[in-house]
Amino acid sequence: MNIKTLLVTLIAGFSMLMFQSVYAGSIKCGQHIISDGGRTGPGTYEVLKRCGEPTFRQGNTWVYVRGEKMRAIVVFKDNGEIASINEVR
Repeated sequence: MNIKTLLVTLIAGFSMLMFQSVYAGSIKCGQHIISDGGRTGPGTYEVLKRCGEPTFRQGNTWVYVRGEKMRAIVVFKDNGEIASINEVR
């Protein structure tokens, strides 16, 4: 492997890691991105408004099924703020 190929591979790998970290804890609903971070993050109302009704709802845990293999799991705190967002394949 020559040095040029090694550099291209390393840059591509770091780019993929940075892309993943930007969207960790986030889901895309239409044109909107819902994130779990921040002091005044979105709550149940905003998620319902932008993403619609979840496919499954059990207490403070909502599950959005996207396609055959993708699921977005949104967990809310008791006060309605988002505690976490995870996408599972």
